[in-house]
Amino acid sequence: MVRVAIFDYGAGNIFSLRKSLERCGADVDVVTGIEGTGSCSGILLPGVGNFDPAVRSIREGMRWIADCPVPVLGICLGMEVFFDRSDEGSESGLGIMGGDIVLLSGNVKVPHMGWNDITVRRSTWLLDGIDDGAWVYFVHSYAARPASEEVIAADTEYDGRIPAVVQKGGFVGTQFHPEKSGAVGRAMIKNFLEECRR
Repeated sequence: MVRVAIFDYGAGNIFSLRKSLERCGADVDVVTGIEGTGSCSGILLPGVGNFDPAVRSIREGMRWIADCPVPVLGICLGMEVFFDRSDEGSESGLGIMGGDIVLLSGNVKVPHMGWNDITVRRSTWLLDGIDDGAWVYFVHSYAARPASEEVIAADTEYDGRIPAVVQKGGFVGTQFHPEKSGAVGRAMIKNFLEECRR
Protein backbone atom coordinates (compact mmCIF):
# COMPACT_ATOMS: atom_id res chain seq x y z
CA MET A 1 0.00 0.00 0.00
CA VAL A 2 1.29 3.45 -0.91
CA ARG A 3 1.14 6.28 1.65
CA VAL A 4 0.28 9.78 0.45
CA ALA A 5 -0.38 13.08 2.20
CA ILE A 6 -3.13 15.60 1.55
CA PHE A 7 -2.06 19.10 2.52
CA ASP A 8 -5.02 20.59 4.39
CA TYR A 9 -5.31 24.37 3.90
CA GLY A 10 -8.10 24.46 6.50
CA ALA A 11 -10.40 26.02 3.91
CA GLY A 12 -12.76 23.27 2.89
CA ASN A 13 -13.93 19.68 2.93
CA ILE A 14 -11.35 17.20 1.62
CA PHE A 15 -13.45 14.15 2.46
CA SER A 16 -14.23 13.17 -1.14
CA LEU A 17 -10.56 13.35 -2.17
CA ARG A 18 -9.46 11.24 0.76
CA LYS A 19 -12.14 8.64 0.08
CA SER A 20 -11.21 8.49 -3.61
CA LEU A 21 -7.58 7.82 -2.73
CA GLU A 22 -8.50 5.19 -0.17
CA ARG A 23 -10.80 3.41 -2.63
CA CYS A 24 -7.83 3.20 -5.00
CA GLY A 25 -5.73 1.51 -2.31
CA ALA A 26 -3.84 4.43 -0.73
CA ASP A 27 -3.05 4.98 2.91
CA VAL A 28 -3.84 8.68 3.39
CA ASP A 29 -2.50 11.17 5.92
CA VAL A 30 -4.05 14.63 6.19
CA VAL A 31 -1.33 17.09 7.18
CA THR A 32 -1.09 20.80 7.91
CA GLY A 33 2.68 21.12 7.60
CA ILE A 34 5.68 19.56 5.92
CA GLU A 35 6.61 17.73 9.12
CA GLY A 36 3.80 15.26 8.41
CA THR A 37 5.01 14.25 4.95
CA GLY A 38 8.34 12.55 5.63
CA SER A 39 7.10 8.96 5.27
CA CYS A 40 4.85 9.69 2.27
CA SER A 41 5.48 8.70 -1.34
CA GLY A 42 3.30 11.47 -2.79
CA ILE A 43 1.65 14.76 -1.86
CA LEU A 44 -1.68 16.23 -2.94
CA LEU A 45 -2.58 19.91 -2.83
CA PRO A 46 -6.40 19.90 -2.84
CA GLY A 47 -8.76 22.08 -4.80
CA VAL A 48 -10.73 23.93 -2.15
CA GLY A 49 -10.05 27.42 -0.81
CA ASN A 50 -8.61 30.75 -1.94
CA PHE A 51 -5.17 31.53 -3.36
CA ASP A 52 -3.71 33.82 -0.67
CA PRO A 53 -4.71 31.74 2.39
CA ALA A 54 -3.52 28.57 0.65
CA VAL A 55 -0.13 30.08 -0.19
CA ARG A 56 0.26 31.52 3.31
CA SER A 57 -0.52 28.13 4.85
CA ILE A 58 2.29 26.46 2.91
CA ARG A 59 4.79 29.36 2.99
CA GLU A 60 6.95 27.68 5.62
CA GLY A 61 7.34 24.66 3.36
CA MET A 62 7.43 26.46 0.01
CA ARG A 63 11.08 25.76 -0.77
CA TRP A 64 10.71 22.17 0.36
CA ILE A 65 7.62 21.66 -1.83
CA ALA A 66 9.33 23.26 -4.83
CA ASP A 67 12.23 20.81 -4.39
CA CYS A 68 9.97 17.91 -3.41
CA PRO A 69 11.50 14.48 -4.17
CA VAL A 70 8.11 12.74 -4.53
CA PRO A 71 5.26 13.29 -7.03
CA VAL A 72 2.95 16.22 -6.23
CA LEU A 73 -0.60 16.42 -7.59
CA GLY A 74 -2.27 19.83 -7.42
CA ILE A 75 -6.03 19.89 -7.97
CA CYS A 76 -7.77 23.13 -9.09
CA LEU A 77 -6.49 25.64 -6.48
CA GLY A 78 -3.68 23.18 -5.73
CA MET A 79 -2.64 23.43 -9.37
CA GLU A 80 -2.96 27.21 -9.38
CA VAL A 81 -0.41 27.67 -6.57
CA PHE A 82 2.24 26.06 -8.85
CA PHE A 83 2.29 29.33 -10.85
CA ASP A 84 3.81 32.75 -10.13
CA ARG A 85 0.73 34.77 -9.21
CA SER A 86 -3.06 34.86 -9.33
CA ASP A 87 -5.75 37.45 -9.99
CA GLU A 88 -7.43 36.02 -6.89
CA GLY A 89 -4.84 37.45 -4.51
CA SER A 90 -1.63 39.34 -3.94
CA GLU A 91 0.65 36.59 -2.63
CA SER A 92 3.36 35.02 -4.79
CA GLY A 93 2.78 31.42 -5.83
CA LEU A 94 5.32 28.60 -5.72
CA GLY A 95 6.80 29.59 -9.09
CA ILE A 96 7.29 25.98 -10.15
CA MET A 97 5.63 26.73 -13.49
CA GLY A 98 6.05 30.21 -14.86
CA GLY A 99 2.91 32.18 -15.64
CA ASP A 100 -0.22 33.61 -14.10
CA ILE A 101 -3.64 32.52 -12.92
CA VAL A 102 -6.30 34.75 -14.46
CA LEU A 103 -10.01 35.27 -13.89
CA LEU A 104 -12.21 33.78 -16.59
CA SER A 105 -13.67 36.50 -18.79
CA GLY A 106 -17.21 37.81 -18.63
CA ASN A 107 -17.90 36.18 -21.99
CA VAL A 108 -18.68 32.86 -20.26
CA LYS A 109 -20.56 31.79 -17.17
CA VAL A 110 -18.32 32.04 -14.10
CA PRO A 111 -17.63 29.76 -12.37
CA HIS A 112 -17.11 27.11 -15.02
CA MET A 113 -19.07 24.33 -13.34
CA GLY A 114 -19.87 20.92 -14.77
CA TRP A 115 -18.61 18.30 -17.19
CA ASN A 116 -16.36 19.17 -20.10
CA ASP A 117 -14.10 17.18 -22.41
CA ILE A 118 -10.33 17.45 -22.54
CA THR A 119 -7.94 17.33 -25.48
CA VAL A 120 -4.68 15.50 -24.77
CA ARG A 121 -1.72 17.54 -26.06
CA ARG A 122 1.17 15.36 -24.90
CA SER A 123 1.72 12.17 -22.97
CA THR A 124 2.17 12.21 -19.21
CA TRP A 125 1.95 9.53 -16.55
CA LEU A 126 -1.25 11.06 -15.17
CA LEU A 127 -2.98 10.62 -18.54
CA ASP A 128 -1.76 7.09 -19.20
CA GLY A 129 -4.72 5.18 -20.65
CA ILE A 130 -6.96 8.28 -20.75
CA ASP A 131 -8.70 8.79 -24.09
CA ASP A 132 -8.55 12.05 -25.97
CA GLY A 133 -11.96 13.66 -25.48
CA ALA A 134 -12.53 12.16 -22.01
CA TRP A 135 -15.04 14.04 -19.85
CA VAL A 136 -14.11 15.40 -16.42
CA TYR A 137 -15.75 17.63 -13.82
CA PHE A 138 -14.75 21.30 -13.44
CA VAL A 139 -15.56 23.88 -10.76
CA HIS A 140 -13.40 26.99 -11.12
CA SER A 141 -13.41 30.73 -11.77
CA TYR A 142 -9.73 31.09 -12.68
CA ALA A 143 -7.49 29.49 -15.29
CA ALA A 144 -3.76 29.14 -15.87
CA ARG A 145 -1.91 31.23 -18.42
CA PRO A 146 1.48 29.49 -18.50
CA ALA A 147 4.58 31.33 -19.67
CA SER A 148 5.39 28.26 -21.78
CA GLU A 149 2.91 25.96 -23.50
CA GLU A 150 5.36 23.10 -22.93
CA VAL A 151 3.81 22.49 -19.49
CA ILE A 152 0.32 21.92 -20.96
CA ALA A 153 -0.49 18.21 -21.20
CA ALA A 154 -4.23 18.64 -21.91
CA ASP A 155 -6.64 21.51 -22.42
CA THR A 156 -10.34 22.18 -22.71
CA GLU A 157 -12.60 24.67 -24.46
CA TYR A 158 -14.06 27.31 -22.14
CA ASP A 159 -13.40 30.99 -22.66
CA GLY A 160 -11.04 29.81 -25.38
CA ARG A 161 -8.57 26.97 -24.89
CA ILE A 162 -7.52 26.72 -21.24
CA PRO A 163 -5.08 24.28 -19.64
CA ALA A 164 -6.76 21.27 -18.02
CA VAL A 165 -3.63 19.29 -17.10
CA VAL A 166 -0.18 20.77 -16.60
CA GLN A 167 3.06 19.01 -15.75
CA LYS A 168 6.66 19.90 -15.06
CA GLY A 169 8.85 17.12 -13.74
CA GLY A 170 7.18 15.45 -10.77
CA PHE A 171 4.59 18.24 -10.46
CA VAL A 172 1.28 17.62 -12.20
CA GLY A 173 -1.86 19.70 -11.87
CA THR A 174 -5.48 19.41 -12.95
CA GLN A 175 -7.86 22.32 -13.28
CA PHE A 176 -10.72 19.83 -12.87
CA HIS A 177 -11.45 17.54 -9.92
CA PRO A 178 -10.41 13.91 -10.54
CA GLU A 179 -12.20 12.83 -7.35
CA LYS A 180 -15.49 14.05 -8.87
CA SER A 181 -14.83 12.78 -12.40
CA GLY A 182 -16.12 9.21 -12.23
CA ALA A 183 -14.19 6.38 -13.88
CA VAL A 184 -11.85 8.76 -15.75
CA GLY A 185 -10.90 10.50 -12.52
CA ARG A 186 -10.36 7.17 -10.74
CA ALA A 187 -8.00 6.10 -13.53
CA MET A 188 -6.00 9.31 -13.06
CA ILE A 189 -5.83 8.82 -9.29
CA LYS A 190 -4.58 5.27 -9.86
CA ASN A 191 -1.96 6.63 -12.27
CA PHE A 192 -0.81 9.09 -9.61
CA LEU A 193 -0.55 6.34 -7.00
CA GLU A 194 1.34 4.13 -9.43
CA GLU A 195 3.84 6.95 -10.01
CA CYS A 196 4.19 7.32 -6.21
CA ARG A 197 5.14 3.63 -5.96
CA ARG A 198 8.10 4.01 -8.32
